[in-house]
Amino acid sequence: MPESIASLRKFVAPEFVFGNGARMLAGQYAHNLGLRRVLLVSDPRLMNQPWPHDVMRSLEEAGIEYSLFHDVAPNPRDNQVMAGAEQYLAHDCDALVAVGGGSPMDSAKAMGIVVTNDRNVLEFEGADNVPIPGPPLICIPTTAGSAADVSQFSIITDTQRKVKIAIVSKAMIPDVSLVDPETTTTMSRDLTAHTGLDALTHAVEAYVSNASSPFTDLHALEAVRLVSRHLIRAIESPDDLQAKAGMSLASTLAGMAFSNAILGAVHALAHSLGGYLDLPHGQCNALLLDHVMAYNFDKTAEKYFTIAECLGVQMNDGMSYEERKNATLQGVAKLKHAAGVSQGLSELGVSPQDFSLLAEHAMLDPCMLTNPKDMHAEDILKILEAAQ
Repeated sequence: MPESIASLRKFVAPEFVFGNGARMLAGQYAHNLGLRRVLLVSDPRLMNQPWPHDVMRSLEEAGIEYSLFHDVAPNPRDNQVMAGAEQYLAHDCDALVAVGGGSPMDSAKAMGIVVTNDRNVLEFEGADNVPIPGPPLICIPTTAGSAADVSQFSIITDTQRKVKIAIVSKAMIPDVSLVDPETTTTMSRDLTAHTGLDALTHAVEAYVSNASSPFTDLHALEAVRLVSRHLIRAIESPDDLQAKAGMSLASTLAGMAFSNAILGAVHALAHSLGGYLDLPHGQCNALLLDHVMAYNFDKTAEKYFTIAECLGVQMNDGMSYEERKNATLQGVAKLKHAAGVSQGLSELGVSPQDFSLLAEHAMLDPCMLTNPKDMHAEDILKILEAAQ
């Protein structure tokens, strides 16, 4: 058996239920876990939608008490995490339930480890720095892209340094994920596009990661196929439950891939951008993806060609390496443009004067460790310049 297949690999994932109506199982799962009172974490905008209220009703019907915390920003802050942990303790909670996109779910994960370890959330930065797992956590994602509901990542903004930190630990993998495509029907057009392209970036980076495995490859490539098949329809027809289910499945599969294979330079840069300028994470990923791919290409060309095939890019045996490379990069650019992401970093307020600090922060991000090609600060500056 080839060494690349036989070498030791791990793969971890939570229990999850997938399908329309899954959100209404929150109370049943809380009861099965023996919970008494949970901290329900969401965000202000989502409170105008039915999804958190459906989960509250499910908890009430199961006899589970809850305390609501929804002071969560789109790029969740360290002070918000600490405030949520204080509320958890003040209300004598014994678990967390997160309803929302990546921000509420990442916040709930972080609150949990703050509570059990009695430390500031910023002290957990990096990989495998969580001594004691958090309390039970049930996640109900309302977007299709972050996959925080199945991953071991929590991304939190350090408000003093203006940088997003990555906390990576198996101790934060949720106990249960209830993936309900119906909850994604109220996403805006832009949010659908940005989260969907986040899922694509998760899949691409996991597939070419230097920590990938046959298990992560399987999930990553199917996620790319699903995004190619369903994203534009999900954007243009928000009530199309088949397209929404396809994107929810893509998000889940890509999440299981990147949680185990980790990510790469796109995410390292997106964390740097998002933390410094408070920009949407999925949009940052989309703007950077093909530019980072161009840098990495010579190191992992065959894998990128496989991604192109999954995206439906037409190539033939008579094409040269450069022609195939250009077709692959153009295929990614074409999809993100079709999703409405065609601007450069300058249009988001990123200045060349910001580049050095952004590169410095990106080089310290743990996602950089699994990028398939070594990267230095000067390489990042060229990528940012290309993405301007």
